[in-house]
Amino acid sequence: MKGLRVVAGACSAVLVVGGLMVAAGASAKAANSPVTQGFGTGSLAPTGVPSAATPPPAGRKVVGYFTEWGVYGRDYHVKNVHTSGSASKLTHILYAFGNVTDGRCAIGDAYAAYDKAYTAADSVDGVADTWGAGALRGNFGQLRRLKRMYPGLKVIWSFGGWTWSGGFGQAAANPTAFANSCYDLVEDPRWADVFDGIDVDWEYPNACGLTCDTSGRHGYRDLMHALRNRFGSGNLVTSAITADATPGGKIDAADYAGAAPYVNWFMPMTYDYFGAWAAQGPTAPHSPLTSYPGIPTAGFDASSTIARLKGLGIPSRKLLLGIGFYGRGWTGVTQSAPGGSATGPAPGTYEAGAEDYKVLKTRCPATGTVGGTAYARCGSEWWGYDTPGTIVGKMSYARGQGLGGAFFWELSGDTTNGELITAIRTGLAG
Repeated sequence: MKGLRVVAGACSAVLVVGGLMVAAGASAKAANSPVTQGFGTGSLAPTGVPSAATPPPAGRKVVGYFTEWGVYGRDYHVKNVHTSGSASKLTHILYAFGNVTDGRCAIGDAYAAYDKAYTAADSVDGVADTWGAGALRGNFGQLRRLKRMYPGLKVIWSFGGWTWSGGFGQAAANPTAFANSCYDLVEDPRWADVFDGIDVDWEYPNACGLTCDTSGRHGYRDLMHALRNRFGSGNLVTSAITADATPGGKIDAADYAGAAPYVNWFMPMTYDYFGAWAAQGPTAPHSPLTSYPGIPTAGFDASSTIARLKGLGIPSRKLLLGIGFYGRGWTGVTQSAPGGSATGPAPGTYEAGAEDYKVLKTRCPATGTVGGTAYARCGSEWWGYDTPGTIVGKMSYARGQGLGGAFFWELSGDTTNGELITAIRTGLAG
């Protein structure tokens, strides 16, 4: 989930706030594999482990974020992606986040990324990490093993997020230098086989987020162009983007249409439209698919976002629909229907006003739906979140719009048996 106050989609990249908002081709990746180059440890996939399932019909993508810091307070590890059944339903994992400092790509947390040692019991393949020369531990080592177990699965390294986007403006002043730094990091021979490309989560181009970006409307386009030139056609270049489709809003502040030829797909963050940063309400689900009578801000819904982006000429197949595996809520609420007043954010495990779906499904079960998503009132608390049923409906919309698939923030919010990712996969299949 996104940890700080946001408008129409944002990511968080720090542990304390709890969560949220990608080389050569395949043959070159194989040449850099640990088998041929001697990097890393761990066995090949155990016998009987299934390979990644075939993509949904029409090649639609199921893309999920794995957070670097989730191995700490959330106790969520690569092994959980396997044991939950999620790995067989994913087509791509977004590894969140790398940092952007001094206009360059940088490691976020080196210990979690490639140094933390896993025991056999905690490792995804049941083999303990070693400390020999060239050993790759941490999340990177575990992701390497996961990919061996699920050969069709791709991993994309995502840079930025809500708290780490401040360096993108400087990066846009020299896109080539930025792209070179990112390529050198993503394609570092210690883990080049782990990653299949790069993702940019810049919040937001040519707008004031953590800092005020002065790169101009074309700064984002130029950055994505440079990344495509450096990473080549054999790697994925993707981007999470704003969902603010209001007139003169953040979609208009950057040249997303101009960047479209350089990206494999965009991920408009069609969640976090509303939340308890408006502490007194009105209550509203954070991820409505469509507008509804009384919605606090016209245009803050996924269908308006998708229509706006398609209207710019961005192909439908290059747009993925965003799903939040969490809810946003208020306390001090007396009205069950949306639009009620509140006294502040509801308590959450990691962040006030936010909670994982896996908790909310039993703590505050859904009592109604509006705008294609669910809401719940339990006592004085009011929450909006997606359920398996509303997700299937959203996937029907995605199919009808010819979208390239769906993505979600983030894996640890789902149940231990992957209810929500199953709904995405089932819904995309039709």
